[in-house]
Amino acid sequence: MRGKRSKGLRLGTTVVALAALLVGGTACASEDDPASPGGTSPGGGGIKDGLSVAFLPKQVNNPYFTVSDNGGKAAVAEFKGEYKEVGPSEASASSQVSYLNTLTQQGSDVIVVSANDPNAICGAVNQARQGGAKVVTFDSDTNKDCRDLFVNQVTGQGIAENQVELISEAIGGAGKIAILSATANATNQNAWIELMKTELKKPEYAKIELVTVAYGDDKDEKSFQETQGLLASYPDLKGIVSPTTVGVAAAARYLSGSQYKGKVALTGLGTPNQMREFVKNDTVKSFALWSPADLGYLAAYAGAALASGVISGKEGDTFTAGKLGEYTVGADGVVVLGPPTVFDTTNIDQFDF
Repeated sequence: MRGKRSKGLRLGTTVVALAALLVGGTACASEDDPASPGGTSPGGGGIKDGLSVAFLPKQVNNPYFTVSDNGGKAAVAEFKGEYKEVGPSEASASSQVSYLNTLTQQGSDVIVVSANDPNAICGAVNQARQGGAKVVTFDSDTNKDCRDLFVNQVTGQGIAENQVELISEAIGGAGKIAILSATANATNQNAWIELMKTELKKPEYAKIELVTVAYGDDKDEKSFQETQGLLASYPDLKGIVSPTTVGVAAAARYLSGSQYKGKVALTGLGTPNQMREFVKNDTVKSFALWSPADLGYLAAYAGAALASGVISGKEGDTFTAGKLGEYTVGADGVVVLGPPTVFDTTNIDQFDF
């Protein structure tokens, strides 16, 4: 099922797990539980107390990263570490470098970063690693040689299949579509877009034409304006895919108040709280996302496992991420959270993030 959407996925195990997290809160393991912070994990050894863990998102005050970083904060509290969040207000390529340098000087044990650019922070990341920090990328990766692990929200192929399937359903399998992305250098966005282009070459999507890719730079107003520009440039556009939480919400806001509502379909990756009103007023039929809180939570545990010597980051290493259970490191030091969840009118009110 990984990466493929189905009707059962909506109310299946992924949704149940999400609901348990969001409604039930964080459960604490007992001291004798192998998964507890002080116990012995399947990967060997336990998480050290007092680890300093810093989260460096693409930009602070972004709703998506607020949720994901708070998931990391919850994990750090569980294994009795010290948490902090720092970061730029602008998601530009080099904006994270100074923060990485400062965290290195402060002697951070673990740095969890979502890269704005695959190469711009590599020098600073390697300096941090030379200084003793374990560096985990999440959400958006660097060059694989510039970090210890990458915690991926879902496989790129899974995102591509999900997004193309959703927009195909929304436009009846035929018509012109556009993609509204984040920044032009965003590692994850670019990988997903290339995979979506490949997915669109399948016979079942032969009647769908991707006409352009626009960039809103993960800024609300620019994304809003880019949506307006797309519709002005392509008056026969049938749909927009925006695989970024800022972009899809801004596009939905524009469509909701325009003549294109109900005529131009929109899907993408967004949070239920951002998109609820647009689903309920029929601007958006469905969209998808993983649990950003789980992503941050998993990234924190992965970093702690590295810093504690539970794992080294090589393929086949296993570790326990608190309530999420056991994970295995894959090829190129990648750990995958799981498949995306589709949100629509049937389930959106079950979630609060």
